[in-house]
Amino acid sequence: MELNLIQKITVWIIPVIFAITLHEAAHGYVAKFFGDKTAWMLGRVTLNPLKHIDPIGTILVPLSILMLSKLLGGGFFLFGWAKPVPINFDALRHPKQDMLWVALAGPVANLLMAVVWALVIKLGVVMGDNYTQPMALMGAAGIYINAVLMALNLLPLPPLDGGRVVVSLLPSRLSYRFAQIEPYGFYILLILMFIGWLSVILSPLLAAMLMLSSALSGLGYNDLIILIQVITN
Repeated sequence: MELNLIQKITVWIIPVIFAITLHEAAHGYVAKFFGDKTAWMLGRVTLNPLKHIDPIGTILVPLSILMLSKLLGGGFFLFGWAKPVPINFDALRHPKQDMLWVALAGPVANLLMAVVWALVIKLGVVMGDNYTQPMALMGAAGIYINAVLMALNLLPLPPLDGGRVVVSLLPSRLSYRFAQIEPYGFYILLILMFIGWLSVILSPLLAAMLMLSSALSGLGYNDLIILIQVITN
């Protein structure tokens, strides 16, 4: 099975938009719970994707990757971003401790969305032939993008969520020094990507996410991998 570009966009658009935007909304919701209402007052604690979409990170970058993947034969690492939810960590009731939960909210949201997309695949199988293939392809896209975003954001590198978690857990002096990496975090990430280490680092968590999703969807692990290859090549 080979998808044309329009079919790929159709399969990916809903999973990508919700994976990115609900990740950000989750940060805002948990921040509000712990005392910071900045995102709430700006209308960012919402499930409305339009409030979170970044024209470049949410639309242009993923779409460009899909087009390059189609033209050059696949092998590209699909990712993107939404408008970051503004968090005032000083407004949290216990800034250093609460930062941990605010940071973890995004990856946890991606985990839950991967579970939902796995159940979409299962539902498609139950509904019959007319629904099985499109729901399986979209479900696989949802699982994949959420697994990638969860694994990527859990990297212990500021300003990623995993970096915030490390800052929260380290003693104050060490956490301050570690946080100084933040201005260089994006460049470190790009270097890891270009030298091929990023996929190696992310592989164990990605594999675990895919195994969980395959079990929930009722598909075998290899069948899920084949679906992901179809929508990424």
